[in-house]
Amino acid sequence: MALKIAVQMDPIEDFDIKGDSTFAIMLSAQSRGATIFCYHVDDLATQDNQVAAYGHWITVRDEVGNHFTKGELIREDLRQFDALFMRQDPPFDMAYITATHILDQIADDVLIVNNASEVRNAPEKIFVLKFPDLMPKTLITRSVREIEAFRKIHGDIIVKPLYGNGGAGVFRLKKDDSNLASLLELFFEKNREPLMIQPFLKDVKFGDKRIILIDGEIAGAINRVPLEGQVRSNMHVGGRPEAVGITARDREICEALKPELKARGLIFVGIDVIGDYLTEINVTSPTGIREVERFDGINIADMILDVVEKKIK
Repeated sequence: MALKIAVQMDPIEDFDIKGDSTFAIMLSAQSRGATIFCYHVDDLATQDNQVAAYGHWITVRDEVGNHFTKGELIREDLRQFDALFMRQDPPFDMAYITATHILDQIADDVLIVNNASEVRNAPEKIFVLKFPDLMPKTLITRSVREIEAFRKIHGDIIVKPLYGNGGAGVFRLKKDDSNLASLLELFFEKNREPLMIQPFLKDVKFGDKRIILIDGEIAGAINRVPLEGQVRSNMHVGGRPEAVGITARDREICEALKPELKARGLIFVGIDVIGDYLTEINVTSPTGIREVERFDGINIADMILDVVEKKIK
């Protein structure tokens, strides 16, 4: 079936197509005869229960430096589309949340990937708290006293912004590090959000595994190994991707998540696993599918489009 697809995304001019999951999805959709309309979230608008956006009809090519052609700027009613992919990068802030509310208005007419209201209700570092038996010990707070008490117990800790992305602002504080007070002061002066605090997991030196789930099922995985001396394994801060297998513990984690993901309509999800521990459930704009294809030959974008077509039918 030839679909009409809208993609709410960051500027395509800035894409590194070798590693961009949104681009892979667009390639797969186009190969099936879909027409694709792209727009930036800043051009999304609602009035009188209509949801529209200024954007461009676009064709894509898997050619570095020549990867797209787009038409004239045009305003389109988003209710006309079969599916809409919400693919702009976080941070997960009030602008992001507002966009999910706007898209909720067309959810009865358009399949939104991922379900906008459930994306709003399942931020990466909050949603994971529903599964405490799968996680390392985790504290979320703005209380300096609570953080200090947690550190006394666990010693070597990781401090993360609650709504950040891509490893930005992630710090490791060893037991004898005297910078905790200054670091907390810096964080709390800049925003009103809590922090996530976890024990440092030594297994991160072997990699932070990204497992991709499509409609609750394991589709593939990639390992992201941090640079020497780094604790962040995200690929755009220098993490090295490598092939990796799925362990029995990985399957146990994924089976525990599966009913919740399916019930929430979260079609494309990337979970992060370090050693035996689930650390995040990424639902806003998961990545990694081109790396999986490069190492394992699995076209996860095609798997996503298979599910989308099935749900639309």
